[in-house]
Amino acid sequence: MKQSTYHELNPLVRLKELELLPPELMARMLKAEDLAEVETLLRGTIYGDYLQDDFYESFEEALGQANADLLRELVKLVPDPDVVWIYTMRFTFHNLKALIKAELLDQDFDTLYIYDGFYSIEQIKTAIRTGQASSLPAILLESIQEVREHFEESNSLQGIDIILDRKYLYCQRKVADKIGEPELIKEVIGFIDFTNFLMTARGIKQKRSRNFMSTVLSSHGSVPKEELLTYVEGDLEQLTTYLKTTSYGEIIDPIVENNTIDLSQLERLCDDYLTSYYESAQTQAFGPLPVLALLNAKSIESKNLRLIITGKRVGLTNEQIRERMRETYGS
Repeated sequence: MKQSTYHELNPLVRLKELELLPPELMARMLKAEDLAEVETLLRGTIYGDYLQDDFYESFEEALGQANADLLRELVKLVPDPDVVWIYTMRFTFHNLKALIKAELLDQDFDTLYIYDGFYSIEQIKTAIRTGQASSLPAILLESIQEVREHFEESNSLQGIDIILDRKYLYCQRKVADKIGEPELIKEVIGFIDFTNFLMTARGIKQKRSRNFMSTVLSSHGSVPKEELLTYVEGDLEQLTTYLKTTSYGEIIDPIVENNTIDLSQLERLCDDYLTSYYESAQTQAFGPLPVLALLNAKSIESKNLRLIITGKRVGLTNEQIRERMRETYGS
């Protein structure tokens, strides 16, 4: 990877960061009296060009189109496209889940497709139908084949999500190692660890067996999978005690109450951890992290806008919305 090329790209990234909604504006939206006031504020931003007359019905599409336009621009410019895919891979595997199920159930789930910057809906459908597609990486074709074999043996849709979630984390680590950027590898490992923590906690709540969780958890993080498995058939208090002894102990501590992890806050904590990690990229002139920081910031921005708009629509209080919101740069 030639860092000088990122040196040329990253000034554009800085300009794109200026288009992010400032914390002050998000705070005004949160305090808005109603959706009409939120709409007025949002129409004055870059999202205004994407909104239709029916604000509530069109805002989700507007967020998607704005993010897709950003992806199209970055994919053309970034020296190593895998850097963008490491972030949008979550959309790729979401699309695989939706379109494989559509094929197996003979239904139309096309509206669930999310643009990932790389693989069109037709490319994925072709790969699912034929098992072949020169435009898709081998790992995606392997994932499709494994899901098909599982379904033929069990006729169970549940296994599709389990297989693809595990493949997704494996692919994250594989691509990060291929890129070879130490800080990026560290970020991916952190993401895998937090995902494992969340799945282990959910497994305990759902009383899943050790054998079941062994198929779910990833072995590509820094916290050993086998150690997490020893707590699966215990309780959340035992898991929490263990997690506090790991390198993530201080990060997790704020969401621990009565020595039990607050499961509802764990997913938000993961997003906040990654956001704080990416903040360090704002001072880097070289390497791929500023691109990833921008993509992460756009994703967090979209999540927070959805929370504000949907929360006000269903009558949540400002405090209820605020406690669910993710941290953003400068907040």
